[in-house]
Amino acid sequence: MNALAEKLAARIDRDGPLSIEDFMTICLLDRDHGYYTTRDPFGAPGDFITAPEVSQMFGELIGLWLWSVWQAAGAPENTHLVELGPGRGTLMADALRAIEGATRQASPFCLHLVEASPTLRRQQRQTLGQRTITWHDDLETLPVDGPLLFVANEFFDALPLRQYVATPQGWRERLITFRDKRFEAMLSPDPSTVALPQAPTGRVGEVSPVRQSVLATMAQRIAGQGGAALIIDFTDRALPLVDTFQAVRSHQFADRFENPGEADLASAVDFPALARTAGENGVAAHGPVSQGHLLAALGIEARCATLKQNASSEQAEALDAAFNRLVSPEGMGEDFVALALLPNDQPIPAGFEVRAS
Repeated sequence: MNALAEKLAARIDRDGPLSIEDFMTICLLDRDHGYYTTRDPFGAPGDFITAPEVSQMFGELIGLWLWSVWQAAGAPENTHLVELGPGRGTLMADALRAIEGATRQASPFCLHLVEASPTLRRQQRQTLGQRTITWHDDLETLPVDGPLLFVANEFFDALPLRQYVATPQGWRERLITFRDKRFEAMLSPDPSTVALPQAPTGRVGEVSPVRQSVLATMAQRIAGQGGAALIIDFTDRALPLVDTFQAVRSHQFADRFENPGEADLASAVDFPALARTAGENGVAAHGPVSQGHLLAALGIEARCATLKQNASSEQAEALDAAFNRLVSPEGMGEDFVALALLPNDQPIPAGFEVRAS
């Protein structure tokens, strides 16, 4: 067993089985052995590749979307640009370069990164150079003196979830125990009062109180301070009645409970649930729309053509491959979707005029 497995096993022996929510939190964020706190998981050498790592076109278009939303709101002063889970800082670097290239002036935004990992903070500093950055462990310390423009790409999927299994006696929470030198799932002996639809025996249901809490905080801030949010992540149309909890290591699916802290743990995001929470907290939710639809509406085809004008044949081929990966149904175009949050008095933002899923 690795060091984190020993730590988890000792906790289970002392306190009893863990919820998947607690197991996931420890595996990802343990100070000494957590997946995100001890490594850079992104890109070809890591365990997975996010859209900003696929092509600069993604971050550039997101940056221009944020700029357009800010302009539509009257270009308010003292606006804070906030990225949740900024990875290597690639998306933010591309977004700011696009904004500054289009306007031919320095970005007007104060830059804030919500990042718990010291390893990734160091990488973000390298990527973003000499820009002034304020880092935050969570949303609670974000400024209260101006509008907040949030961007969260593949952030919500890494927030922990809870799973339940339908039984003849009702929903029971799926827990994690340790026996015979391995971690395995078990059911709570007591029925749960979780608000999930009725389902056949054996069906798995997923909820994430943490995601709903984060979304509620974002919505309350936007309602009170102004701003907007763009959330992009992978989803599953069968949610909440489907098991999407997964582990990824070296670009392949792995055992969810083996070698804790050494694989990325994530699950699909329930966008309708996020949209409902946004409405309950005073902002308008637009979408979700597919990532392919959004990027097409923002002009990715034209941007790709522009980049290819000065590209070698090999570079042009790579641009075409990146374009297809980002927008095609066979790539990320349909499985990844976007949700926009804006104050109720703001116009529908670019890319969300037609509802698509």
